Amino acid sequence: MAYPAELKYTKDHEWVRIDGDTAEIGVTDYAQAQLGDVVFVELPEVGATLTAGDTFGNIESVKAVSELFAPVSGEVVAVNTALSDAPEQINSAPHATWMVKVKVSDAAQAGALLDAAAYESLIQ
Repeated sequence: MAYPAELKYTKDHEWVRIDGDTAEIGVTDYAQAQLGDVVFVELPEVGATLTAGDTFGNIESVKAVSELFAPVSGEVVAVNTALSDAPEQINSAPHATWMVKVKVSDAAQAGALLDAAAYESLIQ
């Protein structure tokens, strides 16, 4: 799988798409493949504050429960509520399925994230 160049990645297998001061956050194709069939996602509420590197929720599959780690700090401005009824979207379209949108508090944090080539090297 080729990882989208417009995304930034974490070593914990989250991706982030930054547009101005807003960031969409999801999990990578590699992460969903390791998890297997996703059956539940626990996400923060709108208004919650995320801190880069800290846990912001959980993703549960038929195999395991894994923590989700925030790639950037900021305030949650939207939650993908469709995932409550259809968490399998994460398996079918991992890089198109965002979990939360965050108003980023420090845009410089994105510089610490991996680009697609570095992420692909990490998971080899």
